[in-house]
Amino acid sequence: MGLPVSVLARGSLAHSSRADEAVQSVYAELREVDRVFSPYRPDSAVSRLGRGELSLAQTDQVVREVADRCSWARDLTGGLFDATRPDGYWDPSGLVKGWAVERASNRLAEVADLDWCLNAGGDVVVLCPSGQPFTVGIQDPRDQGRVATAISCRSGAVAASGTAARGAHLYDPGSGRPASGSWLSISVRGPSLETADVLATAAFVAGDGWPEVLHAAPGYAGLGIATDGTLHATADWTVPTDGADR
Repeated sequence: MGLPVSVLARGSLAHSSRADEAVQSVYAELREVDRVFSPYRPDSAVSRLGRGELSLAQTDQVVREVADRCSWARDLTGGLFDATRPDGYWDPSGLVKGWAVERASNRLAEVADLDWCLNAGGDVVVLCPSGQPFTVGIQDPRDQGRVATAISCRSGAVAASGTAARGAHLYDPGSGRPASGSWLSISVRGPSLETADVLATAAFVAGDGWPEVLHAAPGYAGLGIATDGTLHATADWTVPTDGADR
């Protein structure tokens, strides 16, 4: 998927064959997602769609499902999230990561007596049947070796969007130009990684109006890091929400 993926298991069976099988199934599923959706692989369904070799109706069901999820994300965010790039190319990468990692995390949930933290490029899904939280760090976009702040999570997800790691790769669908403003990153926490990731992207594009974007879905809170390094959180950023830290 073009990003580092790690799995942390905690509990008496963390080194068991059951845990290892669950982790291996996560990586296998994510590799398959990359095979189908990577815009960098010439043989992927996304690349073949872009070259006009396939129509959406000719793709596998999973591709059509993601296309539907991209339409849902566009509607949810009032057009701030759009999988169609300014050049007209359909690139669902901005949704696929959260969608795929959340789906893969269900493999870990099948080992119900272990705590898990699945980290995909800094976006995390947390499952803690023990009730003991993991500490999730929020990276300082001005110094990628530093943590700006941290929160405790017993369940749910945290996603971040910004330009520190990949530069100006986000664009404003309304103008077609790269998103820019007074924010280096926006992090969102809530029950679903797919939704948190979509909202984080849309919030970053929204600029100073980013807190209002989070109202599109219940149970989500955000933290913005401004260009001067100051932190600006919504009132419920550290408050437990449904499915996220309870």
